[in-house]
Amino acid sequence: MHPRLSALAALRLTDPEQKVAATRATAALAATDSIATDPLRVVGDDIGVPGRPERPLRVAATAVQKRSPFTPEGRAALIHSICHIEFNAINLALDAVWRYDGMPEAYYRDWLRVADEEAQHFTLLHAHLQDMGWRYGDFPGHDGLWSMCEKTKDDVLARMALVPRTLEARGLDATPLIQAKLRRVDTPDALRAVEILDIILRDEVGHVAIGNRWYRWLCERAGRDPETTYPELVARYEAPRLKPPFNLEARGRAGFSAEELRALSAAAAKD
Repeated sequence: MHPRLSALAALRLTDPEQKVAATRATAALAATDSIATDPLRVVGDDIGVPGRPERPLRVAATAVQKRSPFTPEGRAALIHSICHIEFNAINLALDAVWRYDGMPEAYYRDWLRVADEEAQHFTLLHAHLQDMGWRYGDFPGHDGLWSMCEKTKDDVLARMALVPRTLEARGLDATPLIQAKLRRVDTPDALRAVEILDIILRDEVGHVAIGNRWYRWLCERAGRDPETTYPELVARYEAPRLKPPFNLEARGRAGFSAEELRALSAAAAKD
């Protein structure tokens, strides 16, 4: 099967463990096989996208109950929320592979690698959650990441601008803050979570860098300036406003330009 169609098959799976296994198998095969770049989209092929389990219950971001990480249930809810993000991130990467015809082979390879690493992240977090006595689906989760996927489904330039380099880049900012709280908790499960988040943060720098690279490639192909195009896309698709604090060091390693980093630094100084 064509690797992009294998990605679609994995994307449609609803069982998390089956999705992880199918994603990792697709990425492994694609690592050694060529990926033909001929168009393959057909009418109605987005039926069943994305495949998701019945639980967790999906609610608005504002309806997700805040819990203290200084209680066992609160820490479980926190790990569950990150686990939910990583499950959605698997779908996001698979969708980036399958949905967009006309991209270079390197683009599809990049996003299959991202999907594989997101599947690893989900596995680590879910195993840890189970060690804590809970499972994925035991707490509600919001749908913010996938809603932006829906908005940008017909525009790969907007997808690269507003999912990896906007929504996923927020994880670069948030992760050190979460780790600091968990270190203050200082229980074995909290410190294990810190270790897992170290792995995730390392990989997510690379994922955001991939988004940045393909965003700039697409801008160049379209003859558009990346710096001025980005705020236009934010306004058109009603993307969330970026809020400090910003992890400027990680964002720099992820490929944000010096001008973008200066703008973020100035925005942080105003808040």
